Amino acid sequence: MIRNPALILNNLTFNYPDRPPTWKNLNLKIQSGERVGAIGPNGAGKTTLFLSICGILSPQNGQIELFGKPVKPKEFRPEIGFVFQNPDDQLFCTSVWDDVAFGVENMGFSPREIEMRVKEALQITGTSQLGDRTSYELSGGEKCMVAIASILAMRPQLILYDEPSANLDLKARRRLINFLKQSRATSLISSHDLELLLEVCDRIFLLNQGTILADGKPKDILSDRTLMDENSLEVPASLSNRFFS
Repeated sequence: MIRNPALILNNLTFNYPDRPPTWKNLNLKIQSGERVGAIGPNGAGKTTLFLSICGILSPQNGQIELFGKPVKPKEFRPEIGFVFQNPDDQLFCTSVWDDVAFGVENMGFSPREIEMRVKEALQITGTSQLGDRTSYELSGGEKCMVAIASILAMRPQLILYDEPSANLDLKARRRLINFLKQSRATSLISSHDLELLLEVCDRIFLLNQGTILADGKPKDILSDRTLMDENSLEVPASLSNRFFS
């Protein structure tokens, strides 16, 4: 079955004032239904790329196309959702229910539709029992899943995850992995948790030195010791012969 592109980056260039380009002439295509991992050392521009895809930042050159339509700066696009690295940047209401409902309410849906979407999102993320809780009282893992629920309630077709497993304990991380593997949304996941990407993603690209240096199957990219060493990354233990020596 032929899938249509969810995201196309065409000759994208971005630089902050008085600094060299973060990336230059960047090209990338993600098909609908793919789960794609983004890796690279700190400062490679992964978060900047995510913010540009969402229209929060404006590249100096090139075009971003989301489901066949160009992304315009500051334009709200309900087709895309962004899960921030720190859930506290997304959770600010007096209850979990209100946090999950916030985006849907601002999309102008009826109270009945809002209630249905919030219940659905809480159920999908396994957080239904947290609806009456205050977000700041939750554990890190609970906050992570509630932040994801707040995006799912808007039913985006493409979800960007920026370091979703950061600061999670093993149980919360496993729950996140299981969720991502079952999710039907097209996903772009930036993470230093390479074992997570290896387990979850269909494909991985390596961003560094202003360009995409590698793009392919997770096992092929992550097991390339020379490539990983040259880009300040480590081969995951599950792919390293040294792990078994």
